[in-house]
Amino acid sequence: MPATIRDVAQQAGVGLGTVSRVINGSASVSDATRQRVLAVIKNLNYVPNPTARRLSLGRTLTIGVIVPFFTRPAEVERLRGIEHTLLDSGYDLILYNVETPEQRDQYFRDIPRRERVDGVLIVSLTPRDGDVKPFKKANVPIVLVDAHHASLARLNQVVTDDVTGGCEATQHLIELGHRRIAFISDRLDEPFNFTSSRDRLTGYQQALQAAGIPFRSDYHLQGDHGRAEAHRLAAQLLALPDRPTAIFAASDTQAMGVLEAARDAGLRVPDDLSVIGYDDIEIAEYLGLTTMSQQLYQSGKRGVELLLAVLENPDAQPATEVMPAKLTVRTTTARAAE
Repeated sequence: MPATIRDVAQQAGVGLGTVSRVINGSASVSDATRQRVLAVIKNLNYVPNPTARRLSLGRTLTIGVIVPFFTRPAEVERLRGIEHTLLDSGYDLILYNVETPEQRDQYFRDIPRRERVDGVLIVSLTPRDGDVKPFKKANVPIVLVDAHHASLARLNQVVTDDVTGGCEATQHLIELGHRRIAFISDRLDEPFNFTSSRDRLTGYQQALQAAGIPFRSDYHLQGDHGRAEAHRLAAQLLALPDRPTAIFAASDTQAMGVLEAARDAGLRVPDDLSVIGYDDIEIAEYLGLTTMSQQLYQSGKRGVELLLAVLENPDAQPATEVMPAKLTVRTTTARAAE
């Protein structure tokens, strides 16, 4: 039969409460007693009952992560950072994948409760104004990752400066002599309140304006997130009489669709068309894709660190940390032929 906490207490010559305090890391146990109890635990191969431990601590020992479309490469990388950082924390991870606005609303309403989880990470889902009041009333700490709201300054937030990133991506193409630069993005009117495409579009427009290049509405196409849709949109751009000489895609996944459309149109990349993406997912290096590198793994990691810190010290001052995007030049951008 598996060893029980009573077996440990008997062999170590201590009470059940002492064993419990050792397991839970209490500082009220002398070092000699602690070492004796730990030695017995190792010798008996005793594994604490997780349910009993949670009850004794008055915690769930779980962290809830609310994330949209968790199989998308950028979210996978953020989740890697979250999961690896939680490994040795003593907390389990519960993943809540959001595929519809109704799911988002339900999770925002039901998950941030002490009987469900000890803390919540909300990834890439920017709260709307109507979410502010419930989040302020939540009785568990919440950390926003790749999401923010000006009225939630009391929450820890880890954000990416996508406006600057979009500007730098476009400036790179301008410095290469391109003036006919198109932008492919997600739909700006999507129901999830994603901000990345909107912010990257703002940066794109700022860079054009600073260079004295008029913004052309026919050079900005938007559609559902995905490689196939980006392929279709890029084909439309490349069929224009004065087609763009460069395309900035709002994600590496969409940049892949642009590369395929260029190939189908008989265009050489980067000789005939320069292409730049955003995110720097794993396949980007394999494709030689010039892109804006986000600190995806690091943003997930930092979100967990901030959440664990506030669980340890609820009175800690909240922080908003900005993760910069960095231009990574590879082989899909070159000087404009003209």
